[in-house]
Amino acid sequence: RKNRRLLDLTTNARALRRLRTQCERAKRTLSSSTQATIELDSLYEGIDYSVAVSRARFEELCADYFRA
Repeated sequence: RKNRRLLDLTTNARALRRLRTQCERAKRTLSSSTQATIELDSLYEGIDYSVAVSRARFEELCADYFRA
């Protein structure tokens, strides 16, 4: 199991922009696939970030936005 640390990205505009771009790409991938991977090298403070998200999990995370 990889070491997981909580990081506050809200103060780093570049990291947020890079993450948002990859999330948009994952959203497009999920429109035609059941799973997408978000990978960012050196996202913040030299830490790499990688996560796989299923379409079901994505819909769950975004449910409040979809209802609005």
